[in-house]
Amino acid sequence: MATNGTSANGSANGTAHAAAAPTDMRAYRAPSLLQPHRARDALRDAHEGKIPPLQVYFLMLSAPSIIKVIAQVGYDVILIDQEHSPMDIGEMTRMAHDIQLVSEGRTMAWIRICGHDHANIGYALDTGASIMVPQVETVEDAKHIVSAAKFGKKINGTRSAPPGRWLPGISDVGTNSELTLWENLNNQAAIIIQVESKEAVDNLDAILTECGEHIDAVWLGSLDCRVSMGLPGFWGEEPEFMEVIQTMNKTLRKHDMPYAGAAMGTPEQVKAMGAGKAFTAVQGDVFSLLASAVENLTMAREVMPAVNTSAANKKANELDAK
Repeated sequence: MATNGTSANGSANGTAHAAAAPTDMRAYRAPSLLQPHRARDALRDAHEGKIPPLQVYFLMLSAPSIIKVIAQVGYDVILIDQEHSPMDIGEMTRMAHDIQLVSEGRTMAWIRICGHDHANIGYALDTGASIMVPQVETVEDAKHIVSAAKFGKKINGTRSAPPGRWLPGISDVGTNSELTLWENLNNQAAIIIQVESKEAVDNLDAILTECGEHIDAVWLGSLDCRVSMGLPGFWGEEPEFMEVIQTMNKTLRKHDMPYAGAAMGTPEQVKAMGAGKAFTAVQGDVFSLLASAVENLTMAREVMPAVNTSAANKKANELDAK
């Protein structure tokens, strides 16, 4: 199902989404599954309550076979972690294509890219995915990322147009017939930035003032932030960390910017962690594998205690010999 977008960053899409299904990204798919969905619109619609928060599966392992399974489940997004996974450009591309093709457009491909390299940003977007960019510290970082991700000098875009990616009359049909393919792609693929230090959070107001028009959500990288502050674990309630959270929340409210992040655990934890977020990572391969492995091993050790089978065999043999 293809629908036409009516704005660059959110519009009357809630009705179209509901016509497809309560949690089905086919309402935001492009005419070709090799193009990105209208992810910018989906994020804004989730932020404005037109649709539920986007439910995200975080794929941290370089495992194409897992993609083919999870893409059938119905998550709104599968987020490929290129930053911390050993994968090459070809594998990343195949995984992104599998997400959108196997799901038949029900699930959007998203890639957390490795660094800010101009070419790598282009490679990720050329797959037809949206992107999440880590360790955005300054206005200069954000300007570089936006420029590398967009086509056209009119918006200071420096992304190179791939001549063999979208074929004329076949896969280059835009969601909005009044715009060029490149303008449509600018409006479809979303950019989430990760702020992962106190300094980055302090700079977030300036980042969004300068580049907020082209940034679609912000994710606090709490682990890296806490590591940089000399604090343990993913989360805590230390006064200095709570100050970072307050600054983050205040800045996002000021700019009416969608919040992205993890929301995992018990139903109560998911509800609390997901409050106010438009893009929520609710499960992932490493987390589910670990939980299942630990649970299964614990159960197995409980039901299978040590048994002297050798002694039992000897006793049985003695009885048989009589």
